[in-house]
Amino acid sequence: MVTFTARRSEPELVRPARPTPRETKALSDLDDQRSLRFYESIVGFFRSPPSESVKPGKVAKGIKAAVAAALVYYYPMAGRLRKLPEGNKLVVDCTGEGVMFVEAMADVRLEDLGQPLVPPYPCVEEFLGDAGDTRDVVAKPLLFLQVTQLKCGGFVIGLHMCHCIADGFGILQFIKSIADFACGELIPTTLPVWKRDTFRARMPPSITHVYPAYKTFIHGLDCTGDDVMLLTSPESMEVQYLFFGPKEIAILRSHLSEHLSKSTTTFELLTTVMWRCRTLALGYGSSQKVRIMFTLNTRGRSINGESVVPRGYYGNAHFSPMVEITVNELVTKPLEHGLELIHKVKVGTTNDCMKSMVDLMALWRERSPFGMDRTYEVSDTKWVGGNALKFGRAELVAAGTPHAGDFTSKLISYHTKCKNKDGEDSTVVSILLPKLAMVKFMEEMAIWLKK
Repeated sequence: MVTFTARRSEPELVRPARPTPRETKALSDLDDQRSLRFYESIVGFFRSPPSESVKPGKVAKGIKAAVAAALVYYYPMAGRLRKLPEGNKLVVDCTGEGVMFVEAMADVRLEDLGQPLVPPYPCVEEFLGDAGDTRDVVAKPLLFLQVTQLKCGGFVIGLHMCHCIADGFGILQFIKSIADFACGELIPTTLPVWKRDTFRARMPPSITHVYPAYKTFIHGLDCTGDDVMLLTSPESMEVQYLFFGPKEIAILRSHLSEHLSKSTTTFELLTTVMWRCRTLALGYGSSQKVRIMFTLNTRGRSINGESVVPRGYYGNAHFSPMVEITVNELVTKPLEHGLELIHKVKVGTTNDCMKSMVDLMALWRERSPFGMDRTYEVSDTKWVGGNALKFGRAELVAAGTPHAGDFTSKLISYHTKCKNKDGEDSTVVSILLPKLAMVKFMEEMAIWLKK
């Protein structure tokens, strides 16, 4: 695998291109979850046309100007988070101080990074700026952005974005706005909307319709802190990336009935199989309860014909459905049982459920985050690499959430879209486990992938 060291310029603050309002903005109660007080990392790889020669530094300078233009519309991102004296709440001071920007050069070509370009991306830390302690989000820039130009004329955008300000879809919307300005547009294609009161807790709060699996945590039960995943040091763990092309997906679907094989999504199928194999690999007791938690985006959902999330909203708009089951029930019953439980909890995300979950997040801000004992967290980020994003004539060829930066985020399994060696659309899924457990996990997965 190729190795290199990026040559970085000194970090500089990029401010909005024009004066912006000086005000204080409240976050939503989804934004202000303790579990989201960290910087999310994303990298995107762009290929320029072979015939196009790009002067060193030209790409970065163009993107820097586009960032300044975009911040006029996304001016809260140029501010700083401040903690209120009471209630452990965060607010955004719209100070216009700017975001951190780094220009870099790397003596490699895009094709040197892998053909096809898939995770794990080589030397990914070289494409990311330094955000310091990624769990410290107060009084710091909310975005750390690095643009690295490659020898071939292509470039890489690497960023750390404060998760309190935007979720993955919000980050991508902001990047698309930067691309709009880089391509000569006068305003963003999608105008940003703040409206954080969309997900504001009710007074008084009511948590009567939360996901059933959360009730264990509400009552303080079954949080022993003795999970091997939480006790194992990072140095004793390893990451694996599993590739699932059309052949592998077809084999996994063959374990289902004809009806479920057609209706089950690839994400649901892979998540259920990996949850089962992971549980066996970690050696939990048969009577212990294990959980699967996954992100559910509410964009595009409507209630009584009205959209839950307004167009242009870039704040956090996802919930985390959770399924709870005993180890014995998960590993001895047919695969379809786990799939049906996941589908049921997704369908159960009603308007009342969403309101109750917002209320619960607001109540939990006053206490430590709930325990993650024996909980497998999964996030579907295939949409990141599946969007036709262009900077001028440069086209996005790969993107994803790397295993870099904050360690807590590495515990999550990310589903990323890619091409396999035969050029077929595929999914790559990351997983982090203790080294001995990883051996057992791979053995279990091999059994499911046999015809």
